[in-house]
Amino acid sequence: MLRFRRMRTLQKFASVHASVHNLFNTERSLSSRATFKRNRATALAEWRGLCAA
Repeated sequence: MLRFRRMRTLQKFASVHASVHNLFNTERSLSSRATFKRNRATALAEWRGLCAA
Protein backbone atom coordinates (compact mmCIF):
# COMPACT_ATOMS: atom_id res chain seq x y z
CA MET A 1 0.00 0.00 0.00
CA LEU A 2 2.89 2.34 0.61
CA ARG A 3 4.00 2.15 -3.02
CA PHE A 4 0.94 4.05 -4.21
CA ARG A 5 1.51 7.78 -4.13
CA ARG A 6 -2.09 8.72 -4.76
CA MET A 7 -5.26 7.30 -3.29
CA ARG A 8 -6.88 7.32 -6.73
CA THR A 9 -4.20 5.00 -8.11
CA LEU A 10 -4.71 2.62 -5.20
CA GLN A 11 -8.47 2.60 -5.74
CA LYS A 12 -8.09 1.90 -9.45
CA PHE A 13 -5.66 -0.95 -8.77
CA ALA A 14 -7.94 -2.42 -6.11
CA SER A 15 -11.00 -2.40 -8.36
CA VAL A 16 -9.15 -4.06 -11.25
CA HIS A 17 -7.49 -6.57 -8.93
CA ALA A 18 -10.83 -7.51 -7.39
CA SER A 19 -12.37 -8.17 -10.81
CA VAL A 20 -9.47 -10.32 -11.95
CA HIS A 21 -9.23 -12.16 -8.65
CA ASN A 22 -12.93 -13.01 -8.73
CA LEU A 23 -12.62 -14.26 -12.29
CA PHE A 24 -9.75 -16.62 -11.56
CA ASN A 25 -10.32 -17.54 -7.92
CA THR A 26 -12.12 -20.85 -7.61
CA GLU A 27 -12.19 -23.03 -4.56
CA ARG A 28 -9.86 -25.77 -5.75
CA SER A 29 -10.76 -28.16 -2.97
CA LEU A 30 -14.45 -28.19 -3.92
CA SER A 31 -14.07 -29.54 -7.46
CA SER A 32 -12.34 -32.32 -9.34
CA ARG A 33 -9.15 -31.62 -11.28
CA ALA A 34 -10.89 -31.93 -14.67
CA THR A 35 -13.59 -29.46 -13.66
CA PHE A 36 -10.99 -27.09 -12.20
CA LYS A 37 -8.89 -27.15 -15.39
CA ARG A 38 -11.95 -26.63 -17.59
CA ASN A 39 -13.09 -23.65 -15.53
CA ARG A 40 -9.58 -22.14 -15.58
CA ALA A 41 -9.38 -22.55 -19.37
CA THR A 42 -12.77 -20.87 -19.78
CA ALA A 43 -11.80 -18.00 -17.49
CA LEU A 44 -8.49 -17.52 -19.30
CA ALA A 45 -10.22 -17.49 -22.70
CA GLU A 46 -12.69 -14.89 -21.44
CA TRP A 47 -9.86 -12.78 -20.02
CA ARG A 48 -7.94 -12.92 -23.31
CA GLY A 49 -11.10 -11.91 -25.17
CA LEU A 50 -11.54 -8.91 -22.89
CA CYS A 51 -7.93 -7.84 -23.27
CA ALA A 52 -8.04 -8.14 -27.06
CA ALA A 53 -11.08 -5.88 -27.34
